[in-house]
Amino acid sequence: MNAQQLLTGLQWRYATKIFDASKKIPADVWSALEKTLVLTPTSFGMQPYRFLVIDSPAVREQLLPHSWKQNQVVDASHFVVFTGRTELTEADVDKFIKRSSEIRKVPEASLDGYRNMIVGDVVNGARGKVAREWAARQAYIALGNLMTAAAMLRIDACPMEGLDATEYDRILGLQGTGYATVVALALGYRAKNDKYATLPKVRYELADLVRHI
Repeated sequence: MNAQQLLTGLQWRYATKIFDASKKIPADVWSALEKTLVLTPTSFGMQPYRFLVIDSPAVREQLLPHSWKQNQVVDASHFVVFTGRTELTEADVDKFIKRSSEIRKVPEASLDGYRNMIVGDVVNGARGKVAREWAARQAYIALGNLMTAAAMLRIDACPMEGLDATEYDRILGLQGTGYATVVALALGYRAKNDKYATLPKVRYELADLVRHI
């Protein structure tokens, strides 16, 4: 992919309002998109989130009235709910350090300094006091990553903040799990009658948003 192809893909994408419910994302393509979620960068590499792919039509129907009745919830090929941790504990950090040790084949003890830095920040430090908001910001990085990857593969997507997170948590059984709903993303293929597909993007000029200092 060259620079122009990247920009063409991003120009092509838009927040899809009407999905073609008859079209499904192929399994191999969806598998790749799920892996982009796993590959998303996060602060400290902690990955303080989980992604719930709502395969059940019945569950999607339950979520619909708590999603401002946006039909993307039920018509899209795939529907993902991004959840974030509600708090971070030393046990979470230890789990991550253990995983790091296994993957990089180094003794856990050699990561003690890194462990203590993380604990001092997101558990006992200032960010520990706003851990839920910190985790939500990490989830939004994953949201952007998935949307961009989808656009490169010509998969349509619609990010959705218009939802009742409390009701989502109830329906999805998240209460008491240490995770809470942050945002959702519908993915699939645009319907031919979605008028928004052909509307020009409304964006400020590059010079209004990007400054070189």
